[in-house]
Amino acid sequence: MTQSLSILTPARALRRAALALAAATPLLAGCGSADPTLYSLAPTQGSPMGQAPAVIEVRTPGVPPALDRDHIVGQQANYSLTTLPGAAWSEPLAQMIGDTLTSDLQQRLPGSSIFAQNNATSMPAKAFVELDVTQFARDATGQVRLSGTLSVHRAGDPEAGTAQAFSLATASGSGATAMVAGLSQLLGQVADSAAQRLQTLPAEEAPHHAR
Repeated sequence: MTQSLSILTPARALRRAALALAAATPLLAGCGSADPTLYSLAPTQGSPMGQAPAVIEVRTPGVPPALDRDHIVGQQANYSLTTLPGAAWSEPLAQMIGDTLTSDLQQRLPGSSIFAQNNATSMPAKAFVELDVTQFARDATGQVRLSGTLSVHRAGDPEAGTAQAFSLATASGSGATAMVAGLSQLLGQVADSAAQRLQTLPAEEAPHHAR
């Protein structure tokens, strides 16, 4: 029996290659479009403290664009940033830090009404908490680090408040979950410091009544 050989012309070879590429494209797209795992900061427990201003506003924290990315920054060291593949924040980072800090302060100062900036409220703030974040990831040693500046002051009198740079670190396990848990704990320490400073603010001046 004589078998015939199928000879591919250049045109047929190009068509076959194009069909093979088209069949593989959906598979490649599926591999690259997997949804990332979303992570959220969580409030941490602290000891309830004494009297502080009656109404406190937590301003939306300042976060540099280098940290506010589609993927979570896993390491910030040696003049470079490394992101965590497949890991993203569940909401804008500045808003999430502000909301978590607000919840931390509400737990520590139960006698005060505390709200995050832009949250609807009819009560004017008597004091403000402002946070500027410069580092929010692991450092070169692998520790989780939170650095920045914390400012606490009475309404209308920012010069009488306290502003101080800080750098906090804690050891943690590997992976995104451990890092986010470590950052949540460090943010709780920032809340401890803010609550203590709020208690030491000068007393609010009584309004002067015209005679």
